[in-house]
Parts: sequence; C-alpha cells; structure tokens
Amino acid sequence: MHALSIQQPWAWLIANGHKDVENRTWPTNFRRTFLIHAGKKFDLNGYQAVQQLIATKNLPIVLPARSAFDLGGIVGAAEVHGCVTHHQSLWFFGPYGFLIRNAEPLPFEPMRGQLNFFQVKT
Repeated sequence: MHALSIQQPWAWLIANGHKDVENRTWPTNFRRTFLIHAGKKFDLNGYQAVQQLIATKNLPIVLPARSAFDLGGIVGAAEVHGCVTHHQSLWFFGPYGFLIRNAEPLPFEPMRGQLNFFQVKT
C-alpha cells in the first residue's frame, strides 16, 4: 500500500470526505487507493483559511479545534482517480490537483512520513 503525507487540516478534510482535490506542484500517474498520512507540521494559515471558507460559503463542516488534529501518522484512506491542471472544485488551487474519491477516516496509526507517494507495510 502507498501513502501520501499531507499537512493538517488538509489531511482531515480529505479523510472525512470534505476535500476532493489535493493540490501539488507536481503531476502524478498514480491511480489507486492510498493511505492519508498527516504530517508533523500543522498549516495554521490553512486552518484559518478553511475556517473563513466555511463561514463565507456556509459549508456544512465542523472543523475540530487545532489541538484535536492527529499529527505524524495515518489518519485515513482515499483513492486518486485523476490529476488535473484546472478544476471547478473550491479546493483546487493548483498547479496540479489530484482528484480524490472514496475517502474514509481510519484509526490513527503513528508513522514516519516521506516525500511523494511512499510504500508502507500494512
């Protein structure tokens, strides 16, 4: 199984089915299920931007408190089913977007992250 490290709160948003695009600076041909690894760093600016987006777009998302996010391990699984350079999703910022579907949260499992998609033992 492969995993992809994603900073919180983005990893939580994907694992819980709220975010359907993962933005990257590089394209991928990867098309299958992967584990969502929450990195050790927390994106505070991203958290604040998500809070504002929830309020301005009236999104039905209850974002956990910053202290409630798991860091440094597997938090979910999802499937990449495409890679695009443009998309109508409010989550697309580019330059590349990995299209995500079939996301589900998983019990937290501490694990060291890596760059790109990386192999993990399951």
